[in-house]
Amino acid sequence: MSMDSRDKQNANPLLRSFSYAISGICLALRSERNMKIHVSISVLVIGSGFFFRISKQEWLFVFFAIGGMLALELANTAIERVVDLVTEEYHPLAKQAKDLAAGAVFIFAIISVIIGIIIFGPYLLEIF
Repeated sequence: MSMDSRDKQNANPLLRSFSYAISGICLALRSERNMKIHVSISVLVIGSGFFFRISKQEWLFVFFAIGGMLALELANTAIERVVDLVTEEYHPLAKQAKDLAAGAVFIFAIISVIIGIIIFGPYLLEIF
């Protein structure tokens, strides 16, 4: 049975698509070390935001950074899985695809850290 025929059996395909997305997020949380790290740091950042009572504008940047980081990590994982599905042997293009996806995550992680420093740095300096 193809995926399309299973979707047609469902009375509400929109809810079904949400369940696929949630299933993917849960899979990543269970199986991907980096996703666990990103979520753990996100919880700490959100807690810090409440502690320091950051502004609405600062919350926007915080949630953009968190959402972007998690979304990119999911995309990176998906790319890695597809590459692994296509070839079990080493191939330079497979390595490049994985490295490029990891590079995108790395760039966004650096930007997220810079956002965190800009937002939380002044609050931390007030304490110390």
